[in-house]
Amino acid sequence: MTIEILVPDLPESVADATVATWHKKVGDSVKRDEVIVEIETDKVVLEVPATSDGVITEIQQDTGATVISKQVLGVLSAVQAGDVSSATLAQNEPTPADRKSSAVENDHSDADSQGPAVRRLLAEHGLDASEVKGTGVGGRITREDIEAVVAKRAKANMAKVAEKAENTISTVAYSARSEKRVPMTRLRKRIAERLLEAKNTTAMLTTFNEVDMQPIMSLRKQYGDKFEKQHGVRLGFMSFYIKAVVEALKRYPEVNASIDGDDVVYHNYFDVSIAVSTPRGLVTPVLRDCDKLSMAEIEKQIKALAEKGRDGKLTVEDLTGGNFTITNGGVFGSLMSTPIINPPQSAILGMHAIKDRPVAVDGQVVIRPMMYLALSYDHRLIDGRESVGFLVAIKDLLEDPTRLLLEI
Repeated sequence: MTIEILVPDLPESVADATVATWHKKVGDSVKRDEVIVEIETDKVVLEVPATSDGVITEIQQDTGATVISKQVLGVLSAVQAGDVSSATLAQNEPTPADRKSSAVENDHSDADSQGPAVRRLLAEHGLDASEVKGTGVGGRITREDIEAVVAKRAKANMAKVAEKAENTISTVAYSARSEKRVPMTRLRKRIAERLLEAKNTTAMLTTFNEVDMQPIMSLRKQYGDKFEKQHGVRLGFMSFYIKAVVEALKRYPEVNASIDGDDVVYHNYFDVSIAVSTPRGLVTPVLRDCDKLSMAEIEKQIKALAEKGRDGKLTVEDLTGGNFTITNGGVFGSLMSTPIINPPQSAILGMHAIKDRPVAVDGQVVIRPMMYLALSYDHRLIDGRESVGFLVAIKDLLEDPTRLLLEI
C-alpha cells in the first residue's frame, strides 16, 4: 500500500512554505511517527512524520521547493511488521519447488523465478528483475541485491538534487578571491520584511540609561545554588529583567499598548516576548501572563522556549502575541545597541553586556558591574516623559531587587 506524504495544514496567516530538510532519501525505511521532512514557514518549522512503517519510494518536492497545504511531498510504501525483517530473509530462501525449478532455469533474472518476498520487494521499489544482478544460490536475487540497486538509485537521485542546489549557488572565483550567492531562507526573508516594516511604519526613537548590577549579582551569588537545588533551574538575569519590566509596564500602560488604525489598544495582561537566536534566525517566543509567574516559573519557561527554538520545535502559538519584547545582546558581547521594535508592539528593551566600569558612588570613584539599557519606542504613542520614566523605573527596580518582591 502506498501512502502520500503531505504538507501539514499551514496556519491561516501562512500562504505557503518551503521544503527545508529531507531526513530520509528514496529507499530508506522509516518507522511510524519518525520525522521524514521539515517544512519551513515564515514563522516556524513544521515536522512531517511518517504515518506508518514503510519505505520511501519517491520524493516529489526537493529541498527549497515552495509548497502549500496538503500538497504531496513524496510517497511512502507502507509495510506490515515483519515484511522487511529477518522473516523476509527466510522467505528469500528457495523452497523445494524453487530448487527443483532452478535446475532447469536458464534466466535467473526472470521475476517469476524468484521467491514471493523478492517479488514483493521488486514491486515495492518499481524494479524489474532484469535490473538486478543476483548473487544468491544459482544466481538468485536476494534482499541485499535489491537494496544495493535501490541505494545506487537513491545516490543518483541525491546527486541530481545536489546539482540542482548547486545551480542556485553561484561562486565566482578570481585568483584567491571568491563570492558565494545563496538564496535567503523563508524565515530570514520574513525577518527582513518585519524589520523594514518597523522602520517604515513607526516613529521609532531610542533612549538609554545604565544600571548597577552589583545587587543582583550579589543576590545570585548568595542564593543561586539553593535556588537551583530547590527548583531544578539556574537563577539567571532574565527573570529579574522580566519582573522589573512587568512592574514598569503596570506604571506606564502606554508602553504596554499598541496602535490599531486610529485606535490605541491598552492591554490589561502582560505577555512578554523574548528574543532568541536560533540556527535559522531570530525568533521571539512569548511568555504569557508574566505577572502571575514566579521567578522559578519564568526561568523554567525561558529554558524550555530556548531549547525549542534551538531544536526548531517552536509552534505558531509559541510565537503569536506579545505586548513587549526584551532582547539581550549582552550574551553575544554587545555593549550598546538600538533595538528595533517588533510590530505591532510599541516598545522593545535591549539589555547588554555587564562590564566593570568606574562610577561615582557617594562622592567616591568605585568599580561596579555596569550594564547599558536601551529602550526603543514608537513616538506616535509614547512620549519622552513616559519612555524615560519607564526606563528609570526598570533601573531602580534592578538596582534594588527587594522592591520587585514588595512591588514598590
